[in-house]
Amino acid sequence: MTRATDGADATDGADRATAYLAATGTALPGDPVDNTALGALLGVSEEWIDLFVGTRTRHFGWDPITGEVRGSLADLCAEAGAQAMSAAGLGPADIEFVVLATATPDLLLPTTASEVADRLGLDHLPVYQIQAGCSGAVQALDLGRTLILGGRRAGLILGGDVTHRFLSPRRDTARMPTEELVNYVLFGDGAGAAVLTDEPEGERVAVRAVLNSWTGQGRPPGQLLDWYGTTDRDSDRRMLAEDYKAIEEHVPKISVEILWELLGGLGWSLDDIGFLLPPQLSERMTARIVERLPAGPAREVSCVSETGNTGNALPFLQLERLLPQFAVGDRALALCVESSRWIRAGFALEKV
Repeated sequence: MTRATDGADATDGADRATAYLAATGTALPGDPVDNTALGALLGVSEEWIDLFVGTRTRHFGWDPITGEVRGSLADLCAEAGAQAMSAAGLGPADIEFVVLATATPDLLLPTTASEVADRLGLDHLPVYQIQAGCSGAVQALDLGRTLILGGRRAGLILGGDVTHRFLSPRRDTARMPTEELVNYVLFGDGAGAAVLTDEPEGERVAVRAVLNSWTGQGRPPGQLLDWYGTTDRDSDRRMLAEDYKAIEEHVPKISVEILWELLGGLGWSLDDIGFLLPPQLSERMTARIVERLPAGPAREVSCVSETGNTGNALPFLQLERLLPQFAVGDRALALCVESSRWIRAGFALEKV
């Protein structure tokens, strides 16, 4: 990679107080699983799946029939990271940090982030892992941007989640409460990555703002993701549950708050936004959120109906769809709401 110096030859459009998104990469395991196949496995109708989530397909890194695990989070993140680095024209020596966000690490230790760094040939650099739900990808972007503004020249951010520890095809789904069963049709597996740089490289997309704000004080969680150790592995506690009514009530309102806060901080108006990346909880929920947002010219960029809810991979999957149509001067807003304890997140982009 060739870089300009700080003198008169500096890259046109570069802003030393800005981080830039140079390239992205994504990974989805196996073939898509449609509602016909999943409904037959779970003993529910396609109509039920459509009514609750509206998602048409999703990908699993495990066999839905046998439960056999065919791919780990590290596998997916390494694939996505390699794609992003290649697309940016960077080698391992160019990467100065790694940040990975996930709610579902392969192990507690060593971290999945360090495993991915090893697979990508990265060494002698800081490696961070953020434990978070779907807002973790934005938290990774926030930390990566901070590192770039602090003097790092290029880094890799990743996000992904896998479901094999939390969804078991051997469970008696007929006896599951709806708030637990819905997760079997809501979630999928996937990973994404982006390369951040201190100068416009590759896609030349400036990260103009990042919002990352926990707002859950005194509020019950909208989502629960548990884990078991050696002393409680036989517990009958639910591993994964959604308070779907609370999510339906709060997420659209919070999304509106995020949009106005990002616009207000930048001095942008609705008419300045060409693309909107809304929260990707499910196809049905995304539609409800978009209906509540103030009208403007922005085109929606969504993927959840084809990928399922892949957690921390979702913003990267949306970016992958955005970038081919993102022209110089275009602006985009991404909104993300983590319902576990109500985290508001989002970011603003501009093509330079």
